[in-house]
Amino acid sequence: MLAVENLSIQYGARSLFKDLCFTIRAKERWALAGPNGAGKSTLMKIIAGIETPDSGKLIKAKQSTIGYLPQEGVEHKGSTLFEEASKAFDDLIRLQKDLSDVEEQLEACDPQSEKYGDLLEVFGDIQLRLDNQDVDRMKPRIEKVLNGLGFKSSDLDRPCEEYSGGWQMRIALAKLLLKEPSVLLLDEPTNHLDIETVQWLEQWLRSYGGAVVLISHDRSMLDNLTNRTLAFENGQVQLYSGNYSFYLRERESRKELLERAYLNQQREIEQAQKLIDRFRAKASKAKMVQSRIKQLEKIDIIELEQDSSSIKFEFPQPERSGETVLKMEGINKYYDDLHVLRDLDIQIERGEHIAIVGVNGAGKSTFSRLISQSEEPTSGTMKLGHKVTVSYFSQTHADELDPDRTVLETLEGSVRNEAAGNLRSLLGAFLFRGDDVFKQVGVLSGGERGRLALARMLLQPANFLILDEPTNHLDLQSQEVLQNALIDYEGTFVIVSHNRSFLDPIVTKVLEFIPGAPPKLYYGNVSDYLEKKADDMAADAAKRAPSGVAKGKVAKSGGGGGNRKEQRRLEAEARQAKAKKLKPLKEEFEKVEAEIGKYEKEKEVLTRKLMDPEFFKTEAAAATEASTRLSQLDGLLEKTFSRWSELSEKIEELEAD
Repeated sequence: MLAVENLSIQYGARSLFKDLCFTIRAKERWALAGPNGAGKSTLMKIIAGIETPDSGKLIKAKQSTIGYLPQEGVEHKGSTLFEEASKAFDDLIRLQKDLSDVEEQLEACDPQSEKYGDLLEVFGDIQLRLDNQDVDRMKPRIEKVLNGLGFKSSDLDRPCEEYSGGWQMRIALAKLLLKEPSVLLLDEPTNHLDIETVQWLEQWLRSYGGAVVLISHDRSMLDNLTNRTLAFENGQVQLYSGNYSFYLRERESRKELLERAYLNQQREIEQAQKLIDRFRAKASKAKMVQSRIKQLEKIDIIELEQDSSSIKFEFPQPERSGETVLKMEGINKYYDDLHVLRDLDIQIERGEHIAIVGVNGAGKSTFSRLISQSEEPTSGTMKLGHKVTVSYFSQTHADELDPDRTVLETLEGSVRNEAAGNLRSLLGAFLFRGDDVFKQVGVLSGGERGRLALARMLLQPANFLILDEPTNHLDLQSQEVLQNALIDYEGTFVIVSHNRSFLDPIVTKVLEFIPGAPPKLYYGNVSDYLEKKADDMAADAAKRAPSGVAKGKVAKSGGGGGNRKEQRRLEAEARQAKAKKLKPLKEEFEKVEAEIGKYEKEKEVLTRKLMDPEFFKTEAAAATEASTRLSQLDGLLEKTFSRWSELSEKIEELEAD
């Protein structure tokens, strides 16, 4: 479908990638992984035709199409929401207009003329092409996608200019999904989505007919969707035949191999150097010494990667607050005629770790601003507890940074003396490394300013943290640093986020904001919340079921308890049957995954040997055998990958059932 051959690009002296080669096939799901700035978005732009590589080429099948969603900067205006979404079907709309034009010409033409016969042929051809594209389903498809992405039916006639940046990105995403390109390139598609919409998008992409290439900092989405991972690390790009978790495991295995090879090489260098030092002064050994020196000069030195897991940040531990951190009673919040929060009663206790979720527009960010005291409620009472100190992060804080200060100076002005030694480590954790710390804030991108504002806020000693979408501009490594710091944090925090894998290990309660209704509290993490919410929906559906009973018939209820008991029994049986089918598939899946790892390790060892010219000189027979085995491994890997993909699809189908 799409092949990348020997692609290289660099900015100044820095090479993002060199001689990159890979092939994307139909229905594959690719993840581009690695820290921010490593080259993921650049590669995506090259594939989309927006940027030009220094060398190399893209080979695309003639019938293949490519669709690209950037991280930000999309704007739609001059049309309604429905009209803009309809542009995904421009070819179809053009055919409809052509058909209408031909109909008008036919009405004005003499039926006995030759021109009339020609027009009839054109009319038939256009009609056939329209029938093949199923025109009647265009409007329902547009409405289905827009609804899935959070738009309401009443939004269809609204002008696009009325939508903010996050909703503008949703419009762009809707158009791409409707257009259905052969290769779908998505750069951080979940940044402006809520949890429900992320789930909908994940399901849509799972059944998508084309190939998907995804950049995302949502680990759950990467694990649930992808089966190929292209990892950008330390100026190198490596392909892993699995999802993000598979990549992490396999990377550790490759790292262990590299470390062993590094230690062996260091021992060889040390021994050679000792020999050179010992006999350097002896004329009789001069030839041997020179030979050893030349051998050392030819060695391709193995370099170990910097271990990013060693980066650690700890919050300044705050003063202990009172038992009650915050109490809100009868809170209402209006913006003109818009009633965002209604009769809100909430109490937050010391040590609680709460995730705030809900659809966009339900009041999550408004709630954050109220409890941080950035805004006042329209009515009601709100009181902070004894000795509560608040630290608040929102994306707007990035705009408040002094553009004339450097990155390092921005943090130095916000930190107590005892924490000053931690600044460079903290900046490294948030992707400001080397000379980046001396950049002026005014030249930073929006994402970089957001990261810096978050780092500055984390240095303030506070026992009540309020974080509004803190992970939007953090890569997965930086998310892990923040996550570990929050696990060790002794205070109370509230986090607005849609990032399931980030939230699950750190929160103990989930507060769901629902438009037009009071917030609903769930105990447990986000995965527990989603499971309980699904159970609640199933229970509601079961309660509504008797209303469809025909007149004159009575539904057996036993007071309502029997139905629920019977439902639970049936659900348990269904789970058991599903587990029985899944167990052998998962066992084989793990076995195949282990085989892939084993074959790739063996292939890596053989490749390293075959790249050494001395191996061919000293062990010709072994080299021939290694070449043969390498070819066999390619075939085995291809076969094993196919089976891995088949099993993965079967497991996904069963789990989704």
